[in-house]
Amino acid sequence: MSKAIGPVPYLDLAAEFKELEAEWFDAIRAAGRSGRFIHGPNVSAFEQETARYLGVEHAIGVANGTDALVLVLRAAGLKRGDEIITTPWTFFASAEVIAHIGAVPVFVDIDPDTFNLNPQQVEARITSRTKAILPVHIFGCPANLSDLGEIALRHRLEVIEDCAQAFGASRNGEKVGSAGRAGCFSFYPTKVLGGYGDGGLISTSDKQLATTIRHLCNHGAASPFIHDQVGHNSRLDEIQAALLRIKLRKLDQAIAKRNQVASWYHSRFIESPVVTPSCPFEAEHAYNLYTIRTPDRDPVRAALTDAKIGSSICYPQPLHLQTVFSHLNYQAGSLPVAETAADEVISLPIFPDMAEEQVDRVCQVVLDTIGQ
Repeated sequence: MSKAIGPVPYLDLAAEFKELEAEWFDAIRAAGRSGRFIHGPNVSAFEQETARYLGVEHAIGVANGTDALVLVLRAAGLKRGDEIITTPWTFFASAEVIAHIGAVPVFVDIDPDTFNLNPQQVEARITSRTKAILPVHIFGCPANLSDLGEIALRHRLEVIEDCAQAFGASRNGEKVGSAGRAGCFSFYPTKVLGGYGDGGLISTSDKQLATTIRHLCNHGAASPFIHDQVGHNSRLDEIQAALLRIKLRKLDQAIAKRNQVASWYHSRFIESPVVTPSCPFEAEHAYNLYTIRTPDRDPVRAALTDAKIGSSICYPQPLHLQTVFSHLNYQAGSLPVAETAADEVISLPIFPDMAEEQVDRVCQVVLDTIGQ
């Protein structure tokens, strides 16, 4: 291992900002001179560019990833009392949006290797009230949409992808966000494609769905001051769109760098009991997070903190055991794979400009703590 090099941040965007600063500030000045801050040219261009990148017909910029999910659920006609199958092990928003429209989240356990929704357990939970499957491409690893899509087709269900952590990831050559009825993205600053503020996107090749979403995200307006439904105020900011256009051009390079960092981690842990992230051979991981498993998780995190190394536990309590969903009557032990993961995982620093020496430092602390 290399000599200790000092603190390692969980995420370091300073180098990226320095590289982008001049070009982004030029774009901000241009937007200011134009006077078009809402539905401006950068938003329109970004929507076209992301649609091409993702391989879909339509992309709609919205205010954030949570809004993206709510808008798609509404536009797809999902409603109160409908059941939507999703994962219990993800950020709260994935299930929160189901509750927002009055539908019922039905939690199904995850695959122990990828942490994604386990297709083998989905079909048993389908009832006459089930209307959709909402998989999450967790940590940047694409979910098994081939199997989930076949299940959905047999039972006439919608597939709505939560792609918040996986912009640019793909499976069988298809970008996430292009296989289901719609894909929902977040541009929170920590994401693979992140803004310097909030932002979100919806991808779809369904023209009618796209039209409905565009109405919904602009107060339900079919034309100026003419409203055919009660909508939302959810629009991607022109200034964020300007930044995201710049970052989109560099995205594949950034994902390649994330994969390089992941490969350094893999090689350091290969002969240790640390369980490293797994991704199917036909998938391309975006590595939004690099999440390992170890029964010594809590001592490892304490040691990392003492060494001034950033880390995160995503997620310490599965959604089916959260107090807000207690009325659904899930019990401890009902979804054991997710519950075990919640006790054993820790996410280590990963970002495109991370140096190999920083990876060495992180791994040194982890391996020393578990006695390797």
